[in-house]
Amino acid sequence: MGDKANAHPGAAGRATAADHPASVRNVVLVGHSGSGKTTLVEALALTAGAVNRAGRVEDGGTVSDYDEIEHRQQRSVQLSLVPVDWAGYKINVLDTPGYADFVGELRAGLRAADAALFVVSASDGVDGSTRMVWEECAAVGMPRAIVVTHLESARADFDEMTRICADAFGGDDPDAVLPLYLPLHGSAGPDGHVPVTGLIGLLSQRLFDYSSGERKESEPGPEQMPLIESARNRLIEGIIAESEDETLMDRYLGGEEIDFRTLVEDLERAVARGVFHPVLAAAPAAEGARQGLGTVELLELITGGFPTPLEREAPLVTTPDGRARRVKACDPDGPLVAEVVKTASDPYVGRVSMVRVFSGTLRPDETVHVSGHGLADRGHEDHDVDERIGALSAPFGKQQRALTHAIAGDLACVAKLSRAETGDTLSAKDDPLLMEPWEMPDPLLPLAIQAHSKADEDKLSQGLGRLVAEDPTMRLEQNQNTHQVVLWCLGEAHADVALERLRNRYGVQVDVVPHKVSLRETFAAKSGGRGRHVKQSGGHGQYAICEIEVEPLPGGSGIEFVDKVVGGAVPRQFIPSVEKGVRAQAARGVTAGYPLIDVRITLTDGKAHSVDSSDAAFQTAGALALREAATDARIHLLEPVAEVTVLVGDEYVGAVMSDLSGRRGRVVGTEQAPGGRTLVRAEVPEIEIGRYAVDLRSLSHGTARFNRSYARHEPMPPQLTDRIREQAQGAH
Repeated sequence: MGDKANAHPGAAGRATAADHPASVRNVVLVGHSGSGKTTLVEALALTAGAVNRAGRVEDGGTVSDYDEIEHRQQRSVQLSLVPVDWAGYKINVLDTPGYADFVGELRAGLRAADAALFVVSASDGVDGSTRMVWEECAAVGMPRAIVVTHLESARADFDEMTRICADAFGGDDPDAVLPLYLPLHGSAGPDGHVPVTGLIGLLSQRLFDYSSGERKESEPGPEQMPLIESARNRLIEGIIAESEDETLMDRYLGGEEIDFRTLVEDLERAVARGVFHPVLAAAPAAEGARQGLGTVELLELITGGFPTPLEREAPLVTTPDGRARRVKACDPDGPLVAEVVKTASDPYVGRVSMVRVFSGTLRPDETVHVSGHGLADRGHEDHDVDERIGALSAPFGKQQRALTHAIAGDLACVAKLSRAETGDTLSAKDDPLLMEPWEMPDPLLPLAIQAHSKADEDKLSQGLGRLVAEDPTMRLEQNQNTHQVVLWCLGEAHADVALERLRNRYGVQVDVVPHKVSLRETFAAKSGGRGRHVKQSGGHGQYAICEIEVEPLPGGSGIEFVDKVVGGAVPRQFIPSVEKGVRAQAARGVTAGYPLIDVRITLTDGKAHSVDSSDAAFQTAGALALREAATDARIHLLEPVAEVTVLVGDEYVGAVMSDLSGRRGRVVGTEQAPGGRTLVRAEVPEIEIGRYAVDLRSLSHGTARFNRSYARHEPMPPQLTDRIREQAQGAH
């Protein structure tokens, strides 16, 4: 591993097609925005020889090739793949966004990877969202290691940060999070800051000096041995505690010197099993240098300590009709099972799909079956189609390097899959299969939009379709009640990126409008009305009179129509006409223009004319009768109420409950949850939680999560009802 006596030099940098899963490593970088993930990716690529200077590939493109919006906002908002070669291994490095709004890209990276590097800034520490991702990885047993960055900061303290990481990530066993190396410090500068110039290997007891720009190995001096000894003993005990050899601890405590090779092998097994989490340090290379501090050690950890794709259990596979199908994990000769983990649009080559191959081998120009996951509720098209894939490639900055194939365990980019979307399964056309989807966060921030012009209106549908095809965390809603087009997003930044992509990538200009909730009306008490539609204007006239009674019903009853006409006052053939008329008027509303619900409308009497009565006349009379009944009645305006559950750290429970009360919410219960958190259940009017996704993040410093679901409609307070009715009258 990174502490082996003989370090491998950087290998040729251009990624090639892997020939066996054992030679592949898939690792995802996780950390908050600004922790240094992208800089670390560039440093690893430089050390591995994939780039000839920091941030540049050999043909002049950049390793971090993000959209113009990411450059402008100085933050990455999408999953990025950088493959590098190191010592005969192909390492697929997945760089994920650190901003909470783009957790969907993070989840895709976790799905595609077999191990995770948690990048922690020595100057910023560990934030709540990073802890939550750690818990997600722990729940599925994903191997994890920690990389401390920003050691050049004046506030950086590696020892203190290691303690913070052990407290945040160690759980009940802080000795499961220990450093493999200690920083080697140089001479203090004019400002008194002592720079980190290298690393001290605790297992090998060797110094690795990076001050010259290249890693140089030497023996530690006598003054450094006391520093090494205590940390080394604790590390050895931590490794042995996780060893599968139960005699090892007794032998060590008995004074036996444990062989270096045995320690390294046990360390590698413990890391691969996800029970030990080494802490390392890294820094980018200085201008003109060939290697960044700690990058060789990281590459060796990835190749030696992280599991191969062969060690990962494949997700559940079924046939499209739901029958279970057993697929051998990571068999290049098995049936093709691959998954689209990211979809992007390239202005030159069209749609590009990043794919993780779980079984079989993917080859260019073959026809595959594309199976969708049924995300119709998010605006995604259901499909089971055959498609011919285009070229296979490995991304390299702005370039796509052609691949001859992609075996099980590898990642590749596929061109021209016009129907495949993120989360879809690729399989053989004569053996269609479907993978169990990964969990995707529910978008809870509504963004109501409308086309800016007629020209934009013509392009809006296609642009929105492409947008949601790329991002399954975005939900497209065509609300039939409010007649709005709504993009449900994860947060403000997510919404900003959606608008920017619509404008710049798809050429659609849209306007953001206030989001409407689906209000309703109902009668608060029994009332009656008479509809009279009588017109004589020469020739055929119109004649219809009907009398109705309206009474409220319990919530959820809808509209109930009852016929109690006696003596043929309204001819039988026109009774359905009256019902049609009152239902049409109910859909239009009776006071503020919102649909009427939960009432029983009883037809009690009426009159007809032998010549002038008609279906249309009685429809009109029915509508008039309902409107008259509303003029003398008390009408409630109903608002939708949501059931809201908030999972929040105990320290923020009081603030969350107070905030919910300020939104006219009713807290209906709380219960303790693991990890020092509380689950708060409340009922809150939907009109009060339009921006709750943003406000809760601010209130809890990004550590809380919430879900919402429709509960019922209930009467609004009178002052709000009056205001909305005034607005409705003003609009007309």
